[in-house]
Amino acid sequence: MENQSQNGAEAPVKVSTLNCIDLSNPDIHQSVSLLKQACLDCGFFYLVNHGISQEFMDEVFAQSKNFFHLPLNEKMKVLRNEKHRGYTPVLDELLDPDNQVQGDYKEGYYIGVEVPEDDPEAEKPFYGPNVWPADGVLPGWRQTMEKFHHEALEVAKAVARVIALALDLEVDFFDKPEMLGKPIATLRLLHYEGQISDPSKGIYGAGAHSDYGLITLLATDDVMGLQICKDRDAKPQIWEYVSPIKGAFIVNLGDMLERWSNCTFKSTLHRVLGNGQERYSIAYFVEPSHDCLVECLPTCYSENNPPKFLPIRCSTYLSQRYKDTHAELSIYNKHQT
Repeated sequence: MENQSQNGAEAPVKVSTLNCIDLSNPDIHQSVSLLKQACLDCGFFYLVNHGISQEFMDEVFAQSKNFFHLPLNEKMKVLRNEKHRGYTPVLDELLDPDNQVQGDYKEGYYIGVEVPEDDPEAEKPFYGPNVWPADGVLPGWRQTMEKFHHEALEVAKAVARVIALALDLEVDFFDKPEMLGKPIATLRLLHYEGQISDPSKGIYGAGAHSDYGLITLLATDDVMGLQICKDRDAKPQIWEYVSPIKGAFIVNLGDMLERWSNCTFKSTLHRVLGNGQERYSIAYFVEPSHDCLVECLPTCYSENNPPKFLPIRCSTYLSQRYKDTHAELSIYNKHQT
């Protein structure tokens, strides 16, 4: 199906076919082969039998809805701080400034690695205490989110081991302390209120972007909305929907892994279009430690294919990317009491 503009409106887009990786598959070579093909092709794949029960996933979604159903003044009490913990209001994030007339029509909630304020590590940009709703407001909410954060990290580490093999590295390459031993891992709850997107007018649920880090695990409800563009340089760009699959994570690679792999693996452009229905999703972003130096992997360059990027420290890279896409916190001062 062509995705060409006619009279200023975009034509319908097709649904993408993605590889499916089964983490319970005893044949690791098959998983590596499927994952490698997906990473070379579009950087997106489904992940099933990942070890997080459907019952628990349902509970996480229910608790996410409980938060977003709170009155705005209650949500603003836990507004995100300078370490990107807490609530992000609708329009707070602008992912595609070239094409969006204003921010994303979504609200979110960031939960990072919990580090006590008196811990020296808490001084690092992406560590520190989380911002939590009061227990009396949402009983059991914090416990549910902390449990999911922990379980999702184990899933991410399992995926990283398959990625390591696909890049001809040692299976535990990403398990090192400076990588996923002390990661920057961020859980983000997302809610799209039901705005209808219109790309011709610059209105999006989430503007086109690629993720910043190593990998992202995405769980969604059954409302279609996510689209990917396998070739960002195509004119016109061709966008394909990614269908939600019950119980599966949609996994995609981030820009940091693209840098690490010298562009062998793809960090693919994606966006969310609203169709008038409410939509909930849960994203889990996984990056290495603050001090990890992201430089071309030894298996990804040669004399004929030299490194394309200079080495960069993880925290430096991430801090700049967050600064580029989020509103200045000072605009919310009038809400603070």
